[in-house]
Amino acid sequence: MSCLRPRRLPAEWHPQDAVLLAWPHAATDWYPLLEEVKYCYRRLIASIIDHEPVLLVTPDVEDTRRELRDLDNGQIHYFEIDTNDTWARDFGPLTVVDGDGAPLLLDYKFDAWGMKFAACLDNLVVRRLHKMGAFAAPLVGRQGFVLEGGSVESDGDGTLMVTTRCLLSPNRNGDLDRSQIEHQLLDDLGMEKVIWIEHGELAGDDTDAHIDTIARFAPHNTIVFSGTDEPVDAQARSLIALEQELMQVTNRHGQHYQLVKLPTPAPTFDEDGNRMPATYANFLVTNKKVLVPIYGQDTDDVALRLIASCFDREVEGLDCRPLIEQHGSLHCVTMQLPKGAVNFE
Repeated sequence: MSCLRPRRLPAEWHPQDAVLLAWPHAATDWYPLLEEVKYCYRRLIASIIDHEPVLLVTPDVEDTRRELRDLDNGQIHYFEIDTNDTWARDFGPLTVVDGDGAPLLLDYKFDAWGMKFAACLDNLVVRRLHKMGAFAAPLVGRQGFVLEGGSVESDGDGTLMVTTRCLLSPNRNGDLDRSQIEHQLLDDLGMEKVIWIEHGELAGDDTDAHIDTIARFAPHNTIVFSGTDEPVDAQARSLIALEQELMQVTNRHGQHYQLVKLPTPAPTFDEDGNRMPATYANFLVTNKKVLVPIYGQDTDDVALRLIASCFDREVEGLDCRPLIEQHGSLHCVTMQLPKGAVNFE
């Protein structure tokens, strides 16, 4: 049996220093529903800061501080940095830890999911945070390789899960083939195996099937995934194929995973009639809670119960209907920072 490399990408339930977010503002695509989205962010921040700090990037610290003054308990650390948008999961750092738990932050290139949108400011956020002294851990530039945090999922034991549609997108690392991309992932993140998922893309997903929208690792060799029992749903074929595929995958030890199938919310559409990618799999694991996106549907309670059965943490649902208006959800706007990564001085 091979041993894990000294460096590895930890599972999300690894002890954390803080969670990184970027505050929505009028220069982002949130402008038409800015107040609704700010309210959603306030709820999210309040849920995090009752047990761990938040690093909050904003183009106007004083204005944002005023907006949050009634809930700020000293756990919000503000950084004045301009952003194109607020998808911290994808432009935030990926943090690996060594065998002693010492972290190393990796700053990959963010090109807005294959150059779909502007990202010139977002791609600079991590380096600007580093220059401002936000991090206690070293930062290593990986700007020659496009990689988003939502596109990789670690079980904390040497196995990484990704989707072929996203990682092999020609507008990301089109000069590299699958074996070259896999080699870079294994080498950078200290993993032993990559699971390539072929199915499960959600309608309306701008990310080319980020893994954090369809399948997530949980403790005790478990995968929690988006499923369906509605064969007439337009995306049912893809989700049924995903379930069949997950039944075959194994961890680095050759063991099959326990599978927990989450319901898929009923179809939700934007004002132009386009389906939005609502998913319960886009949850965030923090030190004491699992924060789960909910959408005001009957399936919300089912999803909360199923996710609660997988984690030894409090589970809290947060209404993320405003977030899916821009085709993302709770996990997409957050990035956890492992213990030892943040400088609080």
